[in-house]
Amino acid sequence: MTLDVLPSFQALMDRAKTCSERHMRNLFVKDPKRFEKYSFQAPHVFFDYSKNRITDETLSLLEQLSREAKLSENIKTLFSGKGEQGELLNNTEERSVLHTALRLPKRSLEKASGPYLPDQAILDEILECRLKMESFVEQAHQGEILGSTGKPIDTLVSVGIGGSFLGPQTVTEALAPMSKKGLSCHYIANVDSTDSFKVLSKVNPETSIFLVQSKSFGTQETLANAKTARKFLLENGISEADLGDHLYAVSSNIKAAVDFGVKEENIFPMWDWVGGRYSLWSAIGLPIAFMIGNENFEALLQGAHDMDQHFISAPFEKNMPTLMGMMGVWYHSFFGADSHAVLPYDEYLSYLPDHLQQLDMESNGKHVSRDGEPLYYHTAPIIWGGTGTNGQHAFHQLLHQGTQLVPCDFIATLDTHHPEGSHHKMLLANCFSQTQALMQGRSQEEAKQELLQKGYDEEKAEFISKHMEHKGNQPSNTLLIEKTLPQSVGALIAAYEHKVFVQGVVWGLNSFDQWGVELGKQLGNKVLKQLEEPGSRADQDSSTLGLIAQYHKFHQE
Repeated sequence: MTLDVLPSFQALMDRAKTCSERHMRNLFVKDPKRFEKYSFQAPHVFFDYSKNRITDETLSLLEQLSREAKLSENIKTLFSGKGEQGELLNNTEERSVLHTALRLPKRSLEKASGPYLPDQAILDEILECRLKMESFVEQAHQGEILGSTGKPIDTLVSVGIGGSFLGPQTVTEALAPMSKKGLSCHYIANVDSTDSFKVLSKVNPETSIFLVQSKSFGTQETLANAKTARKFLLENGISEADLGDHLYAVSSNIKAAVDFGVKEENIFPMWDWVGGRYSLWSAIGLPIAFMIGNENFEALLQGAHDMDQHFISAPFEKNMPTLMGMMGVWYHSFFGADSHAVLPYDEYLSYLPDHLQQLDMESNGKHVSRDGEPLYYHTAPIIWGGTGTNGQHAFHQLLHQGTQLVPCDFIATLDTHHPEGSHHKMLLANCFSQTQALMQGRSQEEAKQELLQKGYDEEKAEFISKHMEHKGNQPSNTLLIEKTLPQSVGALIAAYEHKVFVQGVVWGLNSFDQWGVELGKQLGNKVLKQLEEPGSRADQDSSTLGLIAQYHKFHQE
């Protein structure tokens, strides 16, 4: 069932018109307890959603919409692996969706108990993988994993792309203060050889391992970069026979990994019920565990699990992921907002917008329903953003005075790993005041009075005040965590995963396939052949043929 046929759809359309005529500034004036009513402490994250174009009536309608979309039933399917009738969430690929099981505590993995759990056989596989990861990390931290020349390994280079790269990179950076001294981690993702060059130029082959992260061990970009890494090792004194001491893999294609030179004991499993963008909790997260250690990695998983339990059990008005998702539906489907900005006010969270961009847009960027019916409404918003306060001097101008409606998430830490003077207070002052300015704005008359008080004459003040006006009424959520600690980062990312899921359910989508990625891969292989073999023929449009010809012309001159 799609959004536009749900009974509450028209009521929300009418409600949006009413809310458009109300300014949030007036809502705060009318209700001094608005913040108290529309904010709460979720697991490891404080959530303030008071600066939204909502009232109790709006929330009631949104809750009704979530019931009509059968959100609760879909949540059960998400956590257990299949619905009551055996239906799978990823119905186009006929796969379960079980990434939430990856962050279960060990006691739950050892013996399944309680609702919302997959089969014990799956839990056994997760536990076996977790123990194998722990053993690897413990040995690495003790200096017991040696390269071919007998030197301890101190560098891990992750070779992957998409979810095999964005999630782990985001978390290793977020938790950099927990990193074990003497170890380093690098990522090679882009097939642009510059990416490989930049990493390989600063690692020591004798003390480095390369972790090839590919479920199929056939992803074009990853395989090309893995071959470059292999060549790098061979050219720098590592013999063919000793390559296995420096090559590891996370893959379900064991044969392909072994044929590449990876020892079978150095292959970590990957399952088809984990999508790449949801995989940092699995062995794909090995670079995270390598850097921060087993205890901190377990805390990361625990934080995510705590948010899972909150998502399952908290009532609508106190359920952080559900409210995040429904607020997004509210603005995107009923106000026509085309994008959503993620604005972390912590330098350690600088990669978070990149990860959330893939998570959201690859999950819900769909044009047909789960049943294959065409959709006549927009689905996923464009996700973008950047760190504060840098963004304030770059793109916040558009947020404050542009013509687009851009809902924002401001994410801040209440403490810092690096106290220095009043820096952190200044950072938070900027964060809080930005949300305030977006909400309340400044009228032309207020701007004019400011100018008159500064000595401007009436005519000049009237003119400039038009440029100083901020209409305000721009919605935002504020998410506060203690600081970038494993549990808070785990909870934060899990909340966004569930937010995307909520929106997919309401929009009637399969949030777990990505067929749109496949066409480009297929066509890319055709074009690659024509670039590598001048004169080879393939049916192509004139533009593509012309661009290929330009490449060959350049290399012939």
